Amino acid sequence: MLVGLETSDDAAVYRISEDKAIIHTIDFFTPVVDDPFVYGQIAAANALSDVYAMGGRVLMALNIVCFPADLDLEILKEILEGGADKVKEAGGIIGGGHTIEDKEPKYGLSVMGVIHPKDIIRNSNARPGDILVLTKPLGIGIILTAIKGDLLDPEDEKEAVRVMSTLNKIPGELMLETGVNSCTDITGFGLLGHGYEMAVASNVTMIFNFTKIPFLKPAEDLAKMGIIPGGAYKNRNYLKGCVKFDKCVPEFMRDILFDPQTSGGLLISLSPEKGKNLIEKLHSRGVKDARVIGRVEKKGEFPIVIEE
Repeated sequence: MLVGLETSDDAAVYRISEDKAIIHTIDFFTPVVDDPFVYGQIAAANALSDVYAMGGRVLMALNIVCFPADLDLEILKEILEGGADKVKEAGGIIGGGHTIEDKEPKYGLSVMGVIHPKDIIRNSNARPGDILVLTKPLGIGIILTAIKGDLLDPEDEKEAVRVMSTLNKIPGELMLETGVNSCTDITGFGLLGHGYEMAVASNVTMIFNFTKIPFLKPAEDLAKMGIIPGGAYKNRNYLKGCVKFDKCVPEFMRDILFDPQTSGGLLISLSPEKGKNLIEKLHSRGVKDARVIGRVEKKGEFPIVIEE
C-alpha cells in the first residue's frame, strides 16, 4: 500500500509491480438534477475525479446502484447510460456492478486506475513557495440548492451542469506532463475543507486570495439571499479555528468558500515557473476557468488564510 488513510488523500494506491500501481476509489450520491442521464454523468465524473487527482489513468469502473422497487426501470437505464458515457470518455470500461433496493435512488462508481509508482501525485507534498491553481469555479452546492427550490434560470442551470459533468481528465494529464508537487479534488468539504486537508498533510499554510477565486455568477446573489446548503454550515463548523479571514472578505464569499462541491475541480500546488506553463496549457485545451488563486507558505498559526 503506497497511499492509504494517513493523509485523507483522494484514493488508495497499491503497488503491484516495480513500474505499476493500482489506484482505487469509490463515490456515489443521491440525484442532484432531475434528468436521469445527466445525473449519471455527474455522479460518474465525480467518482472518476479521484483517479485524476492522483495523476492516474482510468482503467475500469463498477456501477454502484440503490434503486426503489416502485420506480420505472427506464430511469435506471438512463442513469447507467449517463455513467457509461463518462467512463467511455475517460477511456475506461464498465465491468459490471451491484444493485440493491432502497427507498431513494443513489448512483456512483467504484473506479480502478493505474499509475507508475514514481508518478503518484499526493495531497501531502505542497511546498512553501508553490502557487495554487484551481481548475473549476466554485458555488455548485449553492446552485444545486437553488435548483431544488426552482429558483434558478435555465441557462444558469445548464452552465452548472456543464461544470459538474466535465471530467478532470485534461487537468490530470497536464499535471503529469508539467510536473506538480501536490493535488486534491474539491468535493463535499469545499475548497477550504480540502485545502485544509492538503495544508495539514503537507505541514504548510495555504494563502487564498478571494478576489482571484472563480465562482459561478449566480452563487453571489443566491448566497446573499441565504440559499446555502446544509453541508456548507457543517464545513464551517468543522473548520472553526482553522481558517483566518481578513476583515475585507465579504460574507457571501465565505459561504462560497465553505460551499460543498459536486464534481468540483482540482486544487494543484506547484512551482511558479511550472504554474505559468500549466495555466497556458489548461487554457489552450479548453479548461478556461483555471486560475492561480493563492500560494503556499511555511506553516504558520493557521493552516488556511483568506486575504484579498
